[in-house]
Amino acid sequence: MAAPLVVWDPALLRYRWSDDHPMNPLRLELTMLLATELGVLDGLDVIAPEPADDQTLRTVHTADYIAAVKAASVPGAGPYGDEDGFGLGTTDDPVFVGMHDAAALIAGGSVLAARSIATGEVTRAVNIAGGMHHAMAGRASGFCVYNDAALAIVELLGRGVERVAYVDVDVHHGDGVQAAFYDDPRVMTISLHESPRTLFPGTGRPAEVGGGDAAGTSVNVALPAGTGDAGWLRAFHAVVPGALQAFRPQVLVSQHGADAHVEDPLANLRLSVDGQRAAQLALRELADRHSGGRWLAVGGGGYALVRVVPRTWTHLLGIVTDRDVAPATPLPPGFCRTARAYVRDDGTPGGGLPLTMTDDAPATYQPWDGHRETPLDEAVLATRTAVFPLLGLDPFDPRD
Repeated sequence: MAAPLVVWDPALLRYRWSDDHPMNPLRLELTMLLATELGVLDGLDVIAPEPADDQTLRTVHTADYIAAVKAASVPGAGPYGDEDGFGLGTTDDPVFVGMHDAAALIAGGSVLAARSIATGEVTRAVNIAGGMHHAMAGRASGFCVYNDAALAIVELLGRGVERVAYVDVDVHHGDGVQAAFYDDPRVMTISLHESPRTLFPGTGRPAEVGGGDAAGTSVNVALPAGTGDAGWLRAFHAVVPGALQAFRPQVLVSQHGADAHVEDPLANLRLSVDGQRAAQLALRELADRHSGGRWLAVGGGGYALVRVVPRTWTHLLGIVTDRDVAPATPLPPGFCRTARAYVRDDGTPGGGLPLTMTDDAPATYQPWDGHRETPLDEAVLATRTAVFPLLGLDPFDPRD
């Protein structure tokens, strides 16, 4: 089997909205530093992408929108505001010089990864700079300009893949990817996210199941605020394996936003790095079981830039490349010297940094047993009731 493909170029750090914007590319820079110092990338071909061209971008985005992004990317552009209809110039998505080129490079990275899997050059690929899952066909949204995950799925379909499953574990609903394929029975989108009652983008209810012939291919698990590892993993294993088994994907695409972590400043779930690692391991096993090992993983959200994202995504890089990092592994000195400049020394032994690649959380769960005793179980049952019958599954049978 060919070595997994890791997509990376320091030029990806140019996707930077502003100095005080939550999505700071420091999280990418520190992730690659940590992965490098831990030896995760030793001997691997780390491939620099080319920007997605307009023809590629138009497979998901409108020509008018692409033109608007280009116009907003030059010095002195604007003023822009939400009234322009393209979502540019907002608090979430302010314009910046070079925005089109930076966003197209991220998109090109995920398309390259998808192409490499579709042609059989590799079985697995990862683009931690990707995961811009909120971008719509004609509108920027939620820090996202071009929807690289949707573009990657289109690339897979265009190269003969008949069924693609997309699993999104970001704390926010993967609305842009769902919208792109809501009526397409070739693509199943599964999103586990904080309830739309309490978090942006306000979508991702269980009743959103897909349209027309695609009914049953949009799967949404809306988790109560405050859900931690045990509840999150309980919900994941109650829904995702059964849905994938029924759909029989030929390629699995997964989005790994790290913002479900308890320390993330923009959301209200309570996962640990250990819980996020458990999800990554589960997705690797599901790819091996259901899609012949063909797996494309992308990044996503995550705004605890120093303490959380680098550890979570270094685990992801290790798991995709079969170089799993043991949770008890100490953070290497070089990483700590660099990272410590970005955190406040709180007097702990790590000087504001964790000491190891774990949060010392057990990341265990009790499998869903069909009961509805808690709000989390109600959420699981709501999803299973809405979508499982459309997949030929029994929503009340824990074995499905």
